[in-house]
Amino acid sequence: MNEKDREFWGEVCQDLIAESQKAISPLIGSEEGGKIVKIGADGTPTTLIDNLAEKRVMEVLEGVDRSLILISEEIGEVVVGNGQPEVIMVVDPLDGTSNAVKNIPAYGISVAVAPILDKKVPVTVKDIQLGIVKNYATGDIYSAFKGKGAFINGLNIKPSSKNDLSQVSLGAYVYRMDMGKIEVLCKSVRRMRILGAVAIELAYVADGTYDAFVDVRDNLRIVDIAAAKLILEECGSTITDRFGRDLKTKLNVLGKTSLIATCNSSIHGEIMGILEGM
Repeated sequence: MNEKDREFWGEVCQDLIAESQKAISPLIGSEEGGKIVKIGADGTPTTLIDNLAEKRVMEVLEGVDRSLILISEEIGEVVVGNGQPEVIMVVDPLDGTSNAVKNIPAYGISVAVAPILDKKVPVTVKDIQLGIVKNYATGDIYSAFKGKGAFINGLNIKPSSKNDLSQVSLGAYVYRMDMGKIEVLCKSVRRMRILGAVAIELAYVADGTYDAFVDVRDNLRIVDIAAAKLILEECGSTITDRFGRDLKTKLNVLGKTSLIATCNSSIHGEIMGILEGM
């Protein structure tokens, strides 16, 4: 993706983020926003606020004069525009839905863009060249272009320099995990946080708010992490699946993985040692 294309798609992303935020604002903190309206393409319930966010994303993209493939949790995979699609855009229209309807200040949007270079070759999460995560509650925008670094509100970010696991602040998704090993991990770190907004929590690893984030259920949706993965890589964090392998899942609405994201390889190795074999 050249500089001109990065600028174009970056502006499209910023537009859909702003418009989507406007669409959901009246439903923040409302019981109505949390009402289930359908089952999404990923097989999970879609709330009214999720549905409104995605509809506004679609409206913005339908006004773009270049073709793309949209991958989103509720709508699935759809071609937008005429002609051969140039990019795949992976969107989680509302990261942290439950937080949004309860007005807990950790909810936002995740947008990632990957060019389609050869329609015969599957596009994977490794091909993403632009990633943006916005925390609507705080207004913070995390962004990254491949090879250009990672930023918060336009300023360079880097992960923490912690090398002592006992001093680490850890974010995690623990539902249905082996609680015996989670207990060992919890006792090994200084503190643990569970916010229920994975894209934002991964961005927190990128800027040093967290030192690590763990989800080893093999059920973490690629849609949720597509943008944050690039942000983590561009700031120098270490991110793999639970076996220590690079993430390279094909971009689709059903793609899932496990994930261990840390401030550096030393902390990553210690956490891998505790969770080995899960």
